[in-house]
Amino acid sequence: MSRSKPTDDAQPETPDSPDVPASGPKDDGLATARKEAADAYDRYLRAVADLENFRRRAVREKEDLRLFAASRVLEDLLPVLDNLALASAAARQPGANLGTLIGGVEMVGQQLKGALVAHGLKEINPVGQPFDPHQHEALSHETSATVPVEHVVSVVRSGYSLNGRLLRPASVVVSNGPVSP
Repeated sequence: MSRSKPTDDAQPETPDSPDVPASGPKDDGLATARKEAADAYDRYLRAVADLENFRRRAVREKEDLRLFAASRVLEDLLPVLDNLALASAAARQPGANLGTLIGGVEMVGQQLKGALVAHGLKEINPVGQPFDPHQHEALSHETSATVPVEHVVSVVRSGYSLNGRLLRPASVVVSNGPVSP
């Protein structure tokens, strides 16, 4: 199709006119800016997707950790259960030797303590040490000529801490010192 030539009273078209295709240095900058904006938007979408994937993975890993955190401890306790079953079976045998059975159960107890210590459990047995209300629970006071005042005379129930955090305080009897005349 041919175009008609503009008449003298018609205004000439300028590059700023919206009907005129973009060309020139001004238009190159606009195209570059549009490309940069599209690239930035693409990077933004990818970053949002990466963040969402990371969040989902972190939630999944946290749930797996919660579900299976005790697996190492339990694996170490399975031999203890096996040995307790063997002790129980030995006790049911006719003519079972009570002394041997007691020795075996004590060995299983040591095996259990060893497994728990390997996982950070520490027994709190403060006989003779100063009373510490952060680690001990005083059940009573008792006079003692050999144990100083406010020191632990005896432990009724051992306490335990796990990696430095108190799980259960030791239940103790505390000294009042020697009898006053």
